[in-house]
Amino acid sequence: MRIVVTGTEGQVVRALLERGAAAGVSVIAVGRPHLDLLHPGTVSGAIQAAAPDIIVNAAAYTAVDQAESGPELAMAINGQGAAAVAAVAAALNVPVVHLSTDYVFDGLLDRPYRETDPVGPVSAYGRSKLLGEQAVRAATRNHVILRTAWVYSPFGKNFVKTMLRLAETRGELAIVSDQRGSPTSAHDIADGIVVVCRNLLERPTSDRLRGIFHMAGAGDTTWADFAARILEQARSRGGPFARVRPISTAEYPTPAQRPANSRLDCTKLFEAHGVKLPDWQISLTTCVARLVEHHSIEGIAK
Repeated sequence: MRIVVTGTEGQVVRALLERGAAAGVSVIAVGRPHLDLLHPGTVSGAIQAAAPDIIVNAAAYTAVDQAESGPELAMAINGQGAAAVAAVAAALNVPVVHLSTDYVFDGLLDRPYRETDPVGPVSAYGRSKLLGEQAVRAATRNHVILRTAWVYSPFGKNFVKTMLRLAETRGELAIVSDQRGSPTSAHDIADGIVVVCRNLLERPTSDRLRGIFHMAGAGDTTWADFAARILEQARSRGGPFARVRPISTAEYPTPAQRPANSRLDCTKLFEAHGVKLPDWQISLTTCVARLVEHHSIEGIAK
C-alpha cells in the first residue's frame, strides 16, 4: 500500500511517516513548494508524480485565531485546497482520506457529537474546515472524512509542548476549565488512518466504509485537567512542573470562539472500520515521556 499524504511538517504527517514505516507501509509526504494548497494548480502534478494507491489530505491552515482577521487564507487552503486534492483522487480513481475537526460544530450539545448531528461552526477556521468537507464530498464518492480534536504529539506546536515550555519559567498556569474534549495523539490518528486506508483498498465498493467518521482519543477532560496531567507526568520524569489554576473561558478571551463541547462519538468508526483509539491518558504518558526523557528543553520549545 502506497499512501501519499499532503504536507510535510504537520503533526499527523510526521506521525504517519513514523507509523507507516513501522507497519511496513509506504508513506510519501508531498508539500511545499511542490504541492501548495494555496495554489491548487500545484496539487495534481505533485500527487500524480507520487503515484498513490490512496491519498491522505492532512495539510491545512490551522491558525485558529489568525483566521478571524484573515478568513480568506483559511478558506483558500482548507476549502479550495481540499477540493483540489479530492479532484485529483477522483481523476486517479483512488480513495481520499480527509482530516477535519470538531470545530465544524457549535459545541452547545450536552453529549458527544455524532456524525449525523447538525454542523454549525462558530469560527472562521471552523467554517473553512466545513467548506473542505463539503468540497471533498462533492468531488468524489470514494472518500473518508475523519473529524478529530485536541491533537497533540512530540512534533510542531500543540498544547502539550506549550504547557511544558511555559512550565519552564512559570510557577502557575491559568488554564480554561469550562471547555471539554478528548485529547488525541497524532500517532494514534496515524495508526487509525493506516487501518482505514487498508479497509478502503480491500473493499473498494463498500459504502459502509466511506463517508464521515469521528476519530478521537477515548475518554474526555477539560483543558485545565489536561494541563495538570501533562505537568504531573513531566514532574514524575524530572521534567518541568507548574501548578494549574482553573479559569473560565470568559477570563481568557481569544479572537476565535472555541466550542465548549468538543467531545466526539466515535462509535461509527469502530463499527465500520474496527478502529478505536486508546484512552487519551495512556497515549499522553508515551508522548510526555518522549519529550521529557529524549529531548532537551530546546527540543520541547520547537
